[in-house]
Amino acid sequence: MCTDNTRTFIILSTFFAFLAICPDTEAQRYSRWNTEQNIPPASEVVVARWTFGDNGWFGGYGWAHNYPTSDQHFNEFIAGATGIDIERMSYRIVQLGQDDVFDYPFAYISEPGEMQLTEIEVANLREFVDRGGFVLLDDFDGPQQLAVMRRQVRRAFPNRDWVQLDIDHRMFHLHFELNDLHAMDPYVPGGYTTYYAMYNEAGDIVMIAGHNNDLANFWDWYDQPRMPLGPATDAFRLGVNYMVYALTH
Repeated sequence: MCTDNTRTFIILSTFFAFLAICPDTEAQRYSRWNTEQNIPPASEVVVARWTFGDNGWFGGYGWAHNYPTSDQHFNEFIAGATGIDIERMSYRIVQLGQDDVFDYPFAYISEPGEMQLTEIEVANLREFVDRGGFVLLDDFDGPQQLAVMRRQVRRAFPNRDWVQLDIDHRMFHLHFELNDLHAMDPYVPGGYTTYYAMYNEAGDIVMIAGHNNDLANFWDWYDQPRMPLGPATDAFRLGVNYMVYALTH
C-alpha cells in the first residue's frame, strides 16, 4: 500500500511531466493581473474564485493573484489524490454580489485584507455560508490585513468568532496527515502562519483562513526553485483536506 509520501510524490511527478509537455507561458504566469474568465467543464466540482468590493490596497486586483495557474495546479492535485470529479479547468471567476455565487459550494478568496464588501456582498456571504457553502481565505499577512478581514466578515456574522486551530484538529489529518503547520513559514511574507476557523451552529467549519500564508503561491510555483518540494507538498495536502472537508460536511 502506498504511503502518503509515496502517493504525493507520484502525483507531483505527474505534474512535472505535464509541465514538460504543456508548459505555461510567461504571459500566463506573470501577467498583472490575468482576469480572463474561464468556462469550466461539466465536472461535479467547480471552484469559485470570488471577486469583491475592495479598498484598493492591491489596485483592486488582489482577488486575481496567482490566477489561473494556481487554480489549475490545485485542481489537478485534487483529481489525482482523491476520487472527486474535478478537472484542471474546473474553476470560474464569480462575483460575490451576483446570484450565481450560490452555484459553487467551494469558494476561494485571495487577499481578504483588500475586502471592502458592499451590502449585497455581505448578504450573499452570509447566505452562501448558511446554505452550506465553504470559504477558503488565503494570501494575507500582517495585523492590519487580519483586522480588515475580521471586520468585513463580522459584518455578515456579528455573533460568530474566529477560532484558532492547532495541529491536533482533524482538518489537518482528514485525507492527508500534516505533522507540521509551519513548514511553509520560511517561504511566505508573514513568516509565521496561524489558521483560523469559523463554525456554524452544527459545529462544522464553514470558513477557514490561513493568516500569514499564501497557499496559492505554492500551488502556482511549486515547480520552481523558490518553492521547495516539501513545503509545496504541504500546501497541496492542506488544500485537499479543505476540499474533502467541504464536500463531506
